[in-house]
Amino acid sequence: MRTPELLQALDQRRSVPSKQLHAPGPDSATLLRILASASRVPDHGKLVPWRFIRIEGAARQALGDLLAARTIQKDPAAPTAAVEKDRGRFSSAPLIITVVASLQPGHKVPLEEQWLTAGSVCFALLQAAQAYGFGAQWLTGWAATDPVIATELGLGPDERIAGFMHIGTAAMEVPERERPDPAALLTDWNGRD
Repeated sequence: MRTPELLQALDQRRSVPSKQLHAPGPDSATLLRILASASRVPDHGKLVPWRFIRIEGAARQALGDLLAARTIQKDPAAPTAAVEKDRGRFSSAPLIITVVASLQPGHKVPLEEQWLTAGSVCFALLQAAQAYGFGAQWLTGWAATDPVIATELGLGPDERIAGFMHIGTAAMEVPERERPDPAALLTDWNGRD
């Protein structure tokens, strides 16, 4: 039986390490097309509980400098290597799309579902970027939950970072890795005895 093309695309998905992503990244028109596909996710209540922040060019280094300063602020004795690692976190990929979960507390749609929708956007964005021939990696790290970084990026009180999506041209072909066996993950529930 022939595997449908969509399943082939899902089966071929690979995360390209952000340090292996270089220019060029998608142009503005291609990016908007990628984001349109990424936005076609299950969204109970049609809340659209996500938005995007584009970080490219000099803004990548500015964010890295902010992370480095925040690292020192949190731990004045932080090793230089750790500070420099944080400074360089956004320096490789030419484009970072920050997916922001814009949560609506008190809505009949539970916050967990809203979070899952934002996470689905992240995954769909990876797929759409790959469909256009780009490599991508979904990263979070401490910066995704840091309140100072959230404020600097302009997040509101009910917004959280779902992921920093690094996108660019892959400098390497990522090898396949071992994947879980779905048969080992599947159980049957047959009702109560």
